[in-house]
Amino acid sequence: VRLYPTRTNAISSMFLSELREKHQVDDAIFLVDGAPWLQAACHRHGLRFQHVTHGNRNAVERVFREVKRRTNQFSNTFSHVKPNTAENWLQAFAFAWNQLI
Repeated sequence: VRLYPTRTNAISSMFLSELREKHQVDDAIFLVDGAPWLQAACHRHGLRFQHVTHGNRNAVERVFREVKRRTNQFSNTFSHVKPNTAENWLQAFAFAWNQLI
């Protein structure tokens, strides 16, 4: 999944194109808020969506909020290192974490 700093029709459409290439989403119902760019992208790709302001959509947003928080915290912690160092640390952490599960 890619993260973008802005929300536009083009980015939403590109995201849904990539999602359709990687996953079978034609039978899915996307839960979207009132954002017109999300609704327009779903229409453009012929995907079904449901406008939801609260409920299950909030649970998904909490997950993304936590991912963003952890990414920001990681960035602050490793702001002074080279990308290879951070990548090596992440791989070592993932290996150790998977051994615990």
